Amino acid sequence: MEEIYRVGIYSDTHGWLDPRLIQDFEDCKQVWHAGDAGNVGVFEPWLSKGNLRAVYGNIDGNEVRKITPEYSFFHVQGFPVLIIHIAGKHPRYSPEASKLIKSLKPRMLVCGHSHICRVVQEGGILYVNPGAAGVHGFHKERTALKIGFRDGKPIELQVLELGPRAAGLSV
Repeated sequence: MEEIYRVGIYSDTHGWLDPRLIQDFEDCKQVWHAGDAGNVGVFEPWLSKGNLRAVYGNIDGNEVRKITPEYSFFHVQGFPVLIIHIAGKHPRYSPEASKLIKSLKPRMLVCGHSHICRVVQEGGILYVNPGAAGVHGFHKERTALKIGFRDGKPIELQVLELGPRAAGLSV
């Protein structure tokens, strides 16, 4: 049986990286950031390892946009994945996400923006939003995700609860 291929997913850091994510994502083959990084420092642990996939979000300036695309489409063990910051949700995806879904036909859509952790199978797509890992925004709890793939299919999911938003300021 093939080893589990783990992926760490985080978003909406707004310039602040919880140091626990570095440890939490240690066993991940890839790490994905679904936008609103705030600065490139929140990518550093994975940029240096070469296993980061990230897109920019609506708050990201030129520093982040220079090194990240608006969206990213790729395959994990043959499983098609689309990452875009603002996607909406089924059946009312954003116009850009709708266009990409129609043309690229992903089986997993990873997004951020809402600051709400949500993973659900809807409209034939596994919708994945890790919530917000940063300390700025309206969310109460900071969250991230880990997803495991085996034989080209997602087989496990772990929600990483990072604690109350305000508590992150004292970490």
